[in-house]
Amino acid sequence: TLRQQALRPLEPFQELLEADSKSMRSMSGSRRNSGSSLVSSSSASSNLSHLEEDTWILWGRIVNEWEEWRRKKDKLLKELIRKGIPHHFRAIVWQLLGNATDMPVKNQYSELLKMSSPCEKLIRRDIARTYPEHEFFKGQDSLGQEVLFNVMKAYSLVDREVGYCQGSAFIVGLLLMQMPEEEAFCVFVRLMQEYRLRELFKPSMAELGLCIYQFEYLLQEQLPELNVHFRSQSFHTSMYASSWFLTLFLTFLPLPVATRIFDIFMYEGLEIIFRVGLAILQYNQTDLIQLDMEGMSQHFQKVIPHQFDSCPDKLILRAYQVKYNPKRMKKLEKEYTTIKNKEMEEQIEIKRLRTENRLLKQRIETLEKESAALADRLIQGQVTRAQEAEENYVIKRELAVVRQQCSTASESLEKAQDTIRELQQQKYTEPFVSNLQTQLEQSRLREAELLGALKEMQDKVLDLEKRSSCLPDENNMAALQEEVKQMKLRELETLRSFREMQDTVTELNQRWQYLHVSTGGGGGHWKESPKKNAMNELQDKLMTVRLREAQAQAELREVKLKALQLESQNQIHSKLIGRNEQERSALQDRLQMLANQNKALQAQLNEMKRKQAESDCKSKEEVMAVRLREADSMAAMAELRQKIAELEIQKEEGLIQGQLNHSDSRQYINQLRDQITELKNEVLHADTLALNTEMHCSQCFIINVPQVAFETGTKCMKIDFRTFLETVN
Repeated sequence: TLRQQALRPLEPFQELLEADSKSMRSMSGSRRNSGSSLVSSSSASSNLSHLEEDTWILWGRIVNEWEEWRRKKDKLLKELIRKGIPHHFRAIVWQLLGNATDMPVKNQYSELLKMSSPCEKLIRRDIARTYPEHEFFKGQDSLGQEVLFNVMKAYSLVDREVGYCQGSAFIVGLLLMQMPEEEAFCVFVRLMQEYRLRELFKPSMAELGLCIYQFEYLLQEQLPELNVHFRSQSFHTSMYASSWFLTLFLTFLPLPVATRIFDIFMYEGLEIIFRVGLAILQYNQTDLIQLDMEGMSQHFQKVIPHQFDSCPDKLILRAYQVKYNPKRMKKLEKEYTTIKNKEMEEQIEIKRLRTENRLLKQRIETLEKESAALADRLIQGQVTRAQEAEENYVIKRELAVVRQQCSTASESLEKAQDTIRELQQQKYTEPFVSNLQTQLEQSRLREAELLGALKEMQDKVLDLEKRSSCLPDENNMAALQEEVKQMKLRELETLRSFREMQDTVTELNQRWQYLHVSTGGGGGHWKESPKKNAMNELQDKLMTVRLREAQAQAELREVKLKALQLESQNQIHSKLIGRNEQERSALQDRLQMLANQNKALQAQLNEMKRKQAESDCKSKEEVMAVRLREADSMAAMAELRQKIAELEIQKEEGLIQGQLNHSDSRQYINQLRDQITELKNEVLHADTLALNTEMHCSQCFIINVPQVAFETGTKCMKIDFRTFLETVN
């Protein structure tokens, strides 16, 4: 396997480890004297090489006995990783830490390289920007750039939701500096799946927002003055901390320092990123408070990255002096999730309201256009009515003039009739006078017929108006149009009869002129009688008056027909305007009804929201009551477990003390040490189970090694293993 191949070069170190008991005793003494350090900074220069060799031997043993170290010596392993993993052990240790030594996806790597990815152009574009000064990646088409492209392309095919993100190339580049591309691919897949990096590199970057939110809280809590200065200068946290979380300080700090941080990240996760970020800000707080926004940007780019080049341990030490509470971070995560869910609900509600608002605006615009069209039609109707009123006024003036002329003609006619009567009394009857009287009677009969026809037409118009008012609205226009057509036909017939009458009058006029000329030319016998001459003059005057009367009557009939036509049009337009007014009022009523419906729906929506909020509060109260009952039961169980553990430890102490009093063998002491180690591991295992129980019952169990404390409610029991080890020694 991969682990066996990596451990073959370490077999000589293992043999040396077994043979050199002195070095093992020195390491054991180092473990007893300090739980957080393996190499003393105050050792003499003659022992440095020996201790370095011991470190190599120790890491070889750790790799060879990895499962045992993770299970029994986890705390010591954590301290060793914080001190730094030796360069030649990083590849295998990173794979072991990430549990990436034997992954099924490794067998798919060669097949993935043969496939094409939609992200290839983006990967090619960004490869030249990844560690441009490093020898392994320097130069176009170099080996480093090619293997980096292969790994990024393979992952974009494995996880199509994430695809490719620029910051991930720096992490893959660091892995490729330590191991072959297939192993680097497996470790990167494990990092994305188990270390929250996949959520960081998703297109939405929701996890990055959560990290920024948590970091801002830590900054506000631990560095309030610096936080106030950042806010006053509008220097947002995302401006400098986004790259810290996306690239794990690989683009911010020098590569050796960033590699040390990556060692700890492989074991402890994103916690080290928060700690290092706050440690950097604490170290530079005095300088940053004195700078403006541009000065702070320059300070972050040029000064801070090189402050810990010579001593990365200084940065690590400051990082672990930062206060970090995992429980508080979990609470902040829940708060952030609640805030985001609320924002999403508000965005959905705002989007829905905007859609409704847009639809209402469209409906309002449509109604406004319809209202404007109706207003235009109303104005046009009013203008038409005004024009018709003017025409009616002109016609009335003309009618008054015609009536005056008619009255004058009537007076003349009466005078002529009086003259005729006088002549008849004087028995000056002539055949021509009788003929004229006959024609006069015929003309009067025709006038009476025309007046009767006109009155009949007026009655029919009134009847049609009454019937149209009783008909439904949709048939009014058709009926009115039919009546208008009939009226026009009758008008044409009346005009034709008027023209015939005018032709008759014209013919009579011509005949009269001809008769007058003929009688004047051969009128010797007229001249002979003075009475006959007077009679002829009277006849001439009578004929002239009759002709004028006939013309006046014809003009009067034309004016009456025209007035009737205008009145009919006026009535039609009035009805159209009334119908338009009714439609406009109906539309306004409909608009008011829709507005009332909208208000009612909005009130119902608010009421439903209020009821939903009340139900949510009730459900939360019920859940909280259930959790409190569970917490009480778990507290009682923890108290019983505490008493059992106390009794067992007292029993073990008595047995071990008795055995120590009756044995002096060094070998037996080593066996006792192994038993003590196993006992510690069992206690740690019990503590781990207690921590798992904590996620369900919201109780707190505090674990400190080598001093272990079980704390439940107000009772606390502590077992000091350091005192116990000193007793054994």
